[in-house]
Amino acid sequence: MIAEDDPRVSQIGHPAPPWLVNYADLMTELVCFFVILYALSAALNKDMQKAQQDVQEMIKDGQMQGQVLMDKEGMRITLEEQSQVAFFESGRAELTDQMKGQMDKLSGVLLKLSEKHDIVVEGHTDNVPIFTRQFASNWELSTGRATNVVMYLLEKNFPPKRMAAVGYGEYHPVVPNDSEINRKKNRRVVFFIKNTPYPEAKPGAGTGGSQKITVSEGAAPAASEPASDGLVPAAETADSQAPPAAPPAQEEGEGN
Repeated sequence: MIAEDDPRVSQIGHPAPPWLVNYADLMTELVCFFVILYALSAALNKDMQKAQQDVQEMIKDGQMQGQVLMDKEGMRITLEEQSQVAFFESGRAELTDQMKGQMDKLSGVLLKLSEKHDIVVEGHTDNVPIFTRQFASNWELSTGRATNVVMYLLEKNFPPKRMAAVGYGEYHPVVPNDSEINRKKNRRVVFFIKNTPYPEAKPGAGTGGSQKITVSEGAAPAASEPASDGLVPAAETADSQAPPAAPPAQEEGEGN
């Protein structure tokens, strides 16, 4: 038996406390977890990176004017009006032929992304006021423009469940609206391709406790029973009033 003072005995010092061993194991697991997350993120964003390169090539070649930005939420493709290219007529929401040409160039890239990603079309205007029979404000105008862009893409077999339209009006300018050049930059369409898709409803979800009401064709729904005191609800006795006349349309100004 070797004595403890024998020089051949290795001196290993005091053993590590138990919490340090657990802490080291936790750190190792966290590192592995983040490595896996990074690998998954790179695989999921591979199609986004390819789309970003394709759009940047179009902008570089002069096929369109705009920019492409990517962050943790997804990718934003911004189309900006050029000096000789107008996406919409002033105060109107219909796509011009020039805008349709831009969409035809971009639709191939967006269609591939729509297989896995949700696409939100954003409409933006300048700050020139609008008040017409069709559009009461720039909110309505920008929403109408975004909706028409979505409808145009749906004609090209885009999946409707992946598409959405939103209007921001004049409230998200990229530059001050102090000149016609800047107002043109603020009149833009943005395609927001989201990394996280909208959650789909699970089969049978939301049906618990619901009551199904069937009304035969041509039959009027049954009227509700009168109140216990015999009074008829006010909604049934009040005389219908004609809606107020719409205010006269304001002349459309330049811009929007």
